Amino acid sequence: MSNLIEKTAASVEIYRGKIITVKRDEAVLPSGKQVGREVVEHVDGVAVAAEIDNKILMVKQFRYPTKEILYELPAGKLDTKNEDILLAAKRELEEETGYRAKYWEYLGYIWSSPGFCNERIHLYKAAKLTYTGQHPDEDEFLDVEQIEKDSIFDLIKQNIISDAKSVAGILKAYKL
Repeated sequence: MSNLIEKTAASVEIYRGKIITVKRDEAVLPSGKQVGREVVEHVDGVAVAAEIDNKILMVKQFRYPTKEILYELPAGKLDTKNEDILLAAKRELEEETGYRAKYWEYLGYIWSSPGFCNERIHLYKAAKLTYTGQHPDEDEFLDVEQIEKDSIFDLIKQNIISDAKSVAGILKAYKL
């Protein structure tokens, strides 16, 4: 057992919403000291780096918490805790961009913000795309753009693409 592990002594649910649950935990540090921890529980998600004609599909959408329009990889949350992540990735790619892919590669996962949240985002690379028609969720308003693969890293450096899952997905798909 690692001497870095914190143990939960108590947990109180503060808020349960449609997407998140907020808890206030008491954790016991390896030193034995007890401290408070605030935890946001969120179901896992998926993000897809999809390539067509040497371009990467990105969606532009307004994100209410940031009050900005962001460039992001097509992405979304799992519909259920046990949903197959590849099926979720396929669903989100088609819903948000209108494309289906014949080639899929799992790139691993990232923790979105592990200091307070347990959301894990699974990353995929997709290719050999066929357009079938976009059908976003009723609360999703987004534009699909195809960005030249050669310019994508400059857009990351310029913070035009600043969404963490998108940066990580692009790096894992095209740099590593």
